[in-house]
Amino acid sequence: MDQRVRFISEQRTGLWTMTELCERYEISRKTGYKWLDRYRLEGPGGLEDRSHAPRVHG
Repeated sequence: MDQRVRFISEQRTGLWTMTELCERYEISRKTGYKWLDRYRLEGPGGLEDRSHAPRVHG
């Protein structure tokens, strides 16, 4: 989670483009935007790891 918090902090400075930041953190742009959206919607708690298990079991 520390990496995600640093990513958000650096993104908010405006010193880096999204492409540059994602390259620095070795993540895809899709992941970078996902982290930003979660932070915007849920605050710091949105950056915590989430389960990859299906939400509904058939």
